[in-house]
Amino acid sequence: WYWQKEKREPYVKFMEANYPPGFSYEDFGPQFTAEFFDPNQWTDILKASGAKYVVLTSKHHEGFTLWGSKYSWNWNAIDVGPKRDLVAELATSVRNRTDLHFGLYHSLFEWFNPLFCEDATNVFKTRKFPTSKSLPGLYEIVTKYQPEIVWSDGDGNAPDTYWNSTGFLAWLYNDSPVRDTVVTNDRWGVGSICKHGGFYTCSDRYNPGHLLPHKWENCMTIDKRSWGYRRNAKLDDYFTIEDLVKQLVETVSCGGNLLMNIGPTHDGRIAVIFEERLRQMGAWLKVNGEAIYGTKPWRAQNDSVTPEVWYTFRPREGKINAIFLNWPVSGTLELGEPQAKLGETQVKLVGYKELLKWVALGDKGIMITLPQLTLKQLPCQWGWTLQLTDVN
Repeated sequence: WYWQKEKREPYVKFMEANYPPGFSYEDFGPQFTAEFFDPNQWTDILKASGAKYVVLTSKHHEGFTLWGSKYSWNWNAIDVGPKRDLVAELATSVRNRTDLHFGLYHSLFEWFNPLFCEDATNVFKTRKFPTSKSLPGLYEIVTKYQPEIVWSDGDGNAPDTYWNSTGFLAWLYNDSPVRDTVVTNDRWGVGSICKHGGFYTCSDRYNPGHLLPHKWENCMTIDKRSWGYRRNAKLDDYFTIEDLVKQLVETVSCGGNLLMNIGPTHDGRIAVIFEERLRQMGAWLKVNGEAIYGTKPWRAQNDSVTPEVWYTFRPREGKINAIFLNWPVSGTLELGEPQAKLGETQVKLVGYKELLKWVALGDKGIMITLPQLTLKQLPCQWGWTLQLTDVN
């Protein structure tokens, strides 16, 4: 299993105490049943989150495919476990019920595949695994499901030449059925991450806190410790909605996209705590979406005087969005970056009708008076947006 080579004591003891001798990773396959998997229910939750795209893990490092791959005999969701094409079901539901872009994650390497292990032993001078397994599987999912995002991962310490990444990407962008719409990430072989790709991911949970010259994505997990579902997770192992809004705001202010991971259960459910977080994010975006969707980074990413204020910019409307994560006890908010113009600058709290009063601080920014509101009167609960127009 995952920790097998490391022989970590807690995992070894857990397996010895709860599984029969000789139990292998493959024996987990029939236990992945997905009997409660309802693609329409998943789709409705995803839509309610305010997301614009979704990426499904079609195959992770153990090699099990969620579709009936011709190149994964008896180790796929049609032959073992659910006996369903989970990729097709979710893709169809997402496309029929929403305007979300549908993407697929695909792991290049596989932990247990003997062909990959043989190639690795040969220091990747042989290419039996990519030519007979990994690349055919990639062509298969692109042709069959036409994803708009191909999210590659797991180079297995092999170079891009071993994976023939440039050959596949040339086909993807020039001849594939998604050539006009597809985008890709940067995980196509050793040395490619954070250097080559449609958007950069750089590392798991990457959030640099400053502007990058290339489009990037913060791929992170709601469960702080795992990409999968953990039956023994504690409440404080999950990010709160305040934490997640902070991640979103920081990421978008610095020119990135946020890809929030949830780990479904073996029986096909999105756990209630994940659903709650997703719906909370959607509720926040219903109010503050104009500060996120279709925005660009401003000249300053966060404020020089109040650093927990993050900025986004809408060039067409000339609107600067200042998103603050803590409501000040004083009732005033000082911003050091915007330079106000007397008689011209307007400040609005998104979700509140009246314009706000402000005082210019010369070249040191602006002091904004926030309205006195009860909890029920607040536009939202976890972070608020000021829209400023006619400022320098």
